[in-house]
Amino acid sequence: MTPWTNQAKESAVPEGLLKLPETALAAGLSGEPTPGSGWAQTDTACAQLTAPLAVLDVHALAFNASSLLRRAAGKPIRVASKSIRNKHVLRAVLAQPGFAGVLGFSLPEALWLAADPSDAFKDIVVGYPTADPQAVRALAANPVACARITLMVDSTEQLEWLAAALENTAPAAAIRLCLDLDASWRPSVHGRTLGHIGVHRSPLRNGADAIAMALAIGGYKHGSSKLFTLVGIMAYEAQVAGLQDTPHTGNKVADLARGAVLQQLQRTSMTEITERRGKVVAAVRNVTDLEFVNGGGTGSLERTTADPSVTELAAGSGLFGPTLFDGYSRFSPAHAVGFAVPVVRRPAPDMVTVLGGGWIASGPHGPDRSPVPVYPEGLSLISTEGAGEVQTPLKGAAAAQLRIGSRVWFRHAKSGEICEHVDALEMIDGGRWVGRTPTYRGEGKAFV
Repeated sequence: MTPWTNQAKESAVPEGLLKLPETALAAGLSGEPTPGSGWAQTDTACAQLTAPLAVLDVHALAFNASSLLRRAAGKPIRVASKSIRNKHVLRAVLAQPGFAGVLGFSLPEALWLAADPSDAFKDIVVGYPTADPQAVRALAANPVACARITLMVDSTEQLEWLAAALENTAPAAAIRLCLDLDASWRPSVHGRTLGHIGVHRSPLRNGADAIAMALAIGGYKHGSSKLFTLVGIMAYEAQVAGLQDTPHTGNKVADLARGAVLQQLQRTSMTEITERRGKVVAAVRNVTDLEFVNGGGTGSLERTTADPSVTELAAGSGLFGPTLFDGYSRFSPAHAVGFAVPVVRRPAPDMVTVLGGGWIASGPHGPDRSPVPVYPEGLSLISTEGAGEVQTPLKGAAAAQLRIGSRVWFRHAKSGEICEHVDALEMIDGGRWVGRTPTYRGEGKAFV
């Protein structure tokens, strides 16, 4: 238990209790904005709780869930667990028609979810390759896990490693595998590549690469039985799904120009990956059946769903609505999650210092990875110190009204990472505290 685990209210969420409000679900499907509790109401609702703490606005979560479904236009959404890191929230979202399956981030996590007594996690694709031999052997020894979990691969080197890890283990069933197709864009002129736009993930680029992997997968045996079976393809276009296309740096002219460039880049990139992904899927289907083709993310749902080769989408961050998803032209998620830290000192009349606060998001270093103070309004980080390890100075007119023990509320830059800092999310609905739900950390789990 951490020093800031809340004891004021002991109502953890009973099994299956977290349900998303119907009014907010309907609003998300219609696209009509619906207000959440607001930071002032949230502050009041949490007055008896000990800070630091993190909150989940259940109304905002429900609105965001239905908004994702509306943008998916009928294709099922696999929920990215890295963006949630809370089993109760995952269950509540998966209970909504239109969400199907989990996109996990590690094999130990997938094994843990697959064994959950609620039986809610029957289809888990581990979105990243594994190099954990104990977890691989645990998977192979468990027939239920073998049926529920799919591993990600993108090279014969990984296949060789998996086969070696299973050399002395007879799998209960063939290990389910998914190919990770590189969805980055590499513009070229006269055959010369001009750059790499997107993330560096997989070496698989085309149909020939994918067919070679499919044939290699089929060639592995354990005795007379198949060791592996290929069941899916994933292609995540990060340069569209995870890149805001309407920058807000404060320089309007520069922001408009950069936004126009980004939007054109994304349109061109989406055209390229749609064509290439379709060819790869068709090529692989010529040599083996596929259960699913996964694509997209929160930022690209309405574009990826138009790709006929894609059978399902993936999303997660859009459920919580962190600051890195404020700058998209196609959607505006409600702010469902935030955290509060207490004021502990006053270095100057227009400045206060809060405990902790340095909940920095992963990714390329920059100001957009820092948490943003949102309540009271009128506070900002200090450029020479930023968000600190154990204390964070804040300046602004609102500082004069704050006292020792007052809370300052922040929004995090990314989605699930906030759950690595707290044991539970305090749930707010209609300006009222309605319970708490343990995070992965609160259940004693840390997978990355």
